[in-house]
Amino acid sequence: MGVLSVGTELDLPRHGSRWRVGSLLGEGGQGAVFSLDPVDGDGPSLALKWYRAEAAHPEQHAALVRLAQLPAPSAAFLWPVEVVAGPDGGFGYVMPLRPDGHVPVAELLTGRVDAPFSTVTRLCMGLADSFLQLHAQGLCYRDISLGNVFFDPVSGDPLVCDNDNVGIDGRDPARVLGTSRFMAPEVVVGDALPSTGTDLYSLSVLIFYLLMFHHPLQGRRELDHACFDRDVERQLFGTEPLFVFDPDDDSNAPDPVVHGAVLQYWPLYPRYLRDDFTRAFTVGLREPSRRVREGVWRSHLSRLLDGIVVCACGRENLTDDGVPLGSCWSCGATLPPPVRLRFGPRVLVLNAGTRVTGHHLRRDYAYDDTVAEVVVHPTRPDLWGLRNHTSATWRVAGPDGSEQEVGPGRSIGLLPGATLQIGGVTATIET
Repeated sequence: MGVLSVGTELDLPRHGSRWRVGSLLGEGGQGAVFSLDPVDGDGPSLALKWYRAEAAHPEQHAALVRLAQLPAPSAAFLWPVEVVAGPDGGFGYVMPLRPDGHVPVAELLTGRVDAPFSTVTRLCMGLADSFLQLHAQGLCYRDISLGNVFFDPVSGDPLVCDNDNVGIDGRDPARVLGTSRFMAPEVVVGDALPSTGTDLYSLSVLIFYLLMFHHPLQGRRELDHACFDRDVERQLFGTEPLFVFDPDDDSNAPDPVVHGAVLQYWPLYPRYLRDDFTRAFTVGLREPSRRVREGVWRSHLSRLLDGIVVCACGRENLTDDGVPLGSCWSCGATLPPPVRLRFGPRVLVLNAGTRVTGHHLRRDYAYDDTVAEVVVHPTRPDLWGLRNHTSATWRVAGPDGSEQEVGPGRSIGLLPGATLQIGGVTATIET
């Protein structure tokens, strides 16, 4: 039972017609993933995860049937859409095929993929939003880790795979406890099972990893052990967890030689984000109810994204709402205060090509809805303007009180002190 061969034909009632098992895409502890192609060649390819005999439990089958009846929480999830049975009594589930170009997030940490701050920030923001949508449906993921996420190195869009472990929070029995070093302390010591609350801890670890290139609890104390065995893991991540930047206890601070990356990245981020991590890995270690919520991560990561400034050397730098945190991390040049577009308490740093989006008007995270774009004068590279990408005319008041209208497709110079009416929202250009 459970064996599946390339070339096997299966019936997919929900999709209709016959489908043929194609090439092997990957293997894991529970089973293998294959491509799935329509026999008649009419339709897109899908993916099929097929369970090994030892993992093909009736409880798993029932859980998959329930998941396949639910809509995907967001487009980021390669969600089970149909459960199928094989000729030998085994079973698997059908999901969308991972698009070309997406790579494992772990390749960021190994250096095989290089991505700027903006891309990694969009990745983290997308993950926070995706798990917010999942949790809003009363579901928990149970195994958030580096191994279950892919992303587009250009757009930063995430894809979450292995969704067969998703369950109804507090009701469905947990078939997995999580991945080592990502499990919440209460799960490590056996005091709790995976839940939405433990997902919040794992999400914070994942975001810290992606932004700081390090685990938040691995500091000097790990160097006290010659062998990193299960007992040591239980101590460092379960019974005695301690944040590497704990403000009240520096006994687990990063070692300058072994943990140089996290010491380099930590000061590059603004205080509000470092405060989030401090809360997540101090009180959040002991009190699950006080962990950083997905919505907070999403909001603060969008704030971080909007504050990125590009140095003359071409490298992206992080700021505190447009206020540089130091010299350029790459070339060491002094970063002048950038031109910003202020929407009430929030600002958007204006670099060449920066897009003003629906999110900046409505705070709905619609970053794909372009409202305006910073453009460079075709013959004067030192002159920048803001082009109207909407179908409505903007009203602009200059700092001297003059007024003008900017129609669709037209641009306005970035004059500090000018006030723009865009989609019923007031925005001010400032430095």
